[in-house]
Amino acid sequence: MKNYLYLLSIFLWMPIIALSQQLKVIDNDKLMEIGTYYYPEQWPENEWERDIKKIKDLGLEFTHYGEFAWSTMEPEEGRYNFDWLDKAIELAAKHNLKVILCTPTPTPPAWLTNKHPDVLIKNSEGRIIQHGGRQQASWNSLVYRNYVEKIVTMMAKRYANNKTVWGWQIDNEPSHYSSFDYSDNAQKAFRQWLEKKYTTINNLNTAWGTAFWSQTYNNFEQIIIPNGKETLQKPNPHAMLDFKRFTGDAVSDFVLWQQDLLKKHIPAHQWVTTNLMADHSIVDPLRFKKLDFVTYTKYLVAGFDMGHGEQGFRMGSSNAIGFANDWFRNITGTTGVMELQPGQVNWGWYNPQTMKGTVRMWIYHVMAGGNKFVCNYRFRQPLTGLEQYHYGIMQTDGTSVSTSGEEYTQVAKELRLLRKEYNPEATAPKSYSDRKTAILYSTDSRWDMEHQPQTFQWDYVKHINKYYKILQSFVAPVDVIDETHDFSQYPVLIVPACQLLDKKLVARWKEYADNGGHLVITCRTGQKNRQAHLWNEKLSAPIYDLIGAEELFFDMLPEERTAHIKMDGNNFKWNNWADVVKPSKNTEIWASYSDQFYEGKAAVTRTKSGKGSVTFIGVDSDDAKTETVVLKKVYDRANIGTENLPEGVVMQWKHGFWFAMNYSSVVQTINIPANSKIIIGQKDLKPAEVVIWK
Repeated sequence: MKNYLYLLSIFLWMPIIALSQQLKVIDNDKLMEIGTYYYPEQWPENEWERDIKKIKDLGLEFTHYGEFAWSTMEPEEGRYNFDWLDKAIELAAKHNLKVILCTPTPTPPAWLTNKHPDVLIKNSEGRIIQHGGRQQASWNSLVYRNYVEKIVTMMAKRYANNKTVWGWQIDNEPSHYSSFDYSDNAQKAFRQWLEKKYTTINNLNTAWGTAFWSQTYNNFEQIIIPNGKETLQKPNPHAMLDFKRFTGDAVSDFVLWQQDLLKKHIPAHQWVTTNLMADHSIVDPLRFKKLDFVTYTKYLVAGFDMGHGEQGFRMGSSNAIGFANDWFRNITGTTGVMELQPGQVNWGWYNPQTMKGTVRMWIYHVMAGGNKFVCNYRFRQPLTGLEQYHYGIMQTDGTSVSTSGEEYTQVAKELRLLRKEYNPEATAPKSYSDRKTAILYSTDSRWDMEHQPQTFQWDYVKHINKYYKILQSFVAPVDVIDETHDFSQYPVLIVPACQLLDKKLVARWKEYADNGGHLVITCRTGQKNRQAHLWNEKLSAPIYDLIGAEELFFDMLPEERTAHIKMDGNNFKWNNWADVVKPSKNTEIWASYSDQFYEGKAAVTRTKSGKGSVTFIGVDSDDAKTETVVLKKVYDRANIGTENLPEGVVMQWKHGFWFAMNYSSVVQTINIPANSKIIIGQKDLKPAEVVIWK
């Protein structure tokens, strides 16, 4: 009986032990680990050991194999060759490097696509995307999935017990690179998705409002994917929203299905992730919650982002890494950066050199966000192929370290100092944690507004990032969350442009404020229900009681025009969007429009709600001055202290350390308390410099 109870106790504890082992691997005591991509299949075999040894000698701790190597793993259908990968993993083990192993599904081999051209996606212009790039295979192709299942299962069985394999990455940036799939595979799957969701065609007709313009369907087989290249006007917005939802489900299902294949064979301590691009709206990171965790890719300097000041284009915006940190970390509680820009790249609008120190600053910004690892893309600069001009840690000769490689080496050395000082049990200073703020992200609202922006100046991502940058200047810790999170843990909750909602969500906001939370709602919130229908009430009526309004309408201006707002004796400009509010009797008016035909009407309001408050910001401006002043007033009224950092300066607390980074183009002096211990850097920061203290 005792033996039986003993065995039973082991059986019951096994899942918990396995989970704790997995968490130990991810949440280790190394603070953060640094690694790099390496492609043994792209280099002569006699150079592999030299390269892998160099990775270790530079202080890196892991490497990354396999995501583009399907044709090397399976050069002909059914003929597998893993000998080269075995050797590469053995070399990593020899030099004490861990390996992230990848499924090779973003790049199907030519023999596969030649035999089965129907696995390829079709773009909006009806063109089949040919072999030769990546992400050209349809997630909805059952034929493709059959081949994927074979190669992934082979890999899982072969490397499940390999102690060098740290974890698995599924695919690489699954996204079709912002191209939707209009193939027959997608068309069939979309109809099935719709039938599962709506059950009857009448339900779909009601949801899509198909009586408008005689769009009514008699059966699901009549439905085709909405395609703006084939319609004289924009497609039905409800159909388009569902197609985006379907696409988001398709890519996440493709990845999670591969995770299931892996998990049948691999041990619990080998984790599974994928890497996503936060800026690509075709993919919704929130749909990947069943992964062990989700990682992201980040490239900041490619001619698209001017950053801060004259040299900002060489460093990127101060909020780019921060927002990704605070978003992806909250999907499952853990994240890492699977690809970080190594310096100059090849694919941008233009491709400038990064300022000296910038890559090092990025790495520390990743660390300040609580990431468990950062992986450089890539170790060697390729001599052939589309990425010839893409920097690596090594220069083109394969033996000389690049400037960014030197910065990785510097961080690897500095990590030794930080790890000696690291206290995983450290708690944040109260003045810092008191500012903890959540930003509520709404995927459906983003997708709906992208299709019907109402003004070409509207951009949901820019709108939400504007508030993030303000919080960054306040030195407020931020979590970017979705509706599944508990709001009550945050003193302040910001809801930016949550256009699609239901009355249950509004009730949750009300409860949050009544219990002492300080709710900030911005323009465009509450205009539609979950089906993207306008309410059969006044515009945005479900939020009226919450924000203290009787009615509102919205306005927008031509690009070259600005209008004005008065607040506390100061004048501010706006030009993108304005919700004009008729407030209720007891509503405070914090700001009013000072021109246009609605001069004197409310632009910003505040109401008390139980123990808390609700502030409504009806304007969207370019310079963010109105929004900054309003948020500062919210925090002041709530007796929450804030800082006022210069533009481009980031300051965060994590792991018991304070981090300050200078993305601006001028020297910045950081206010470090006299009794602090500076571990790395100094308080006078040149552009792209970092200081860390405790």
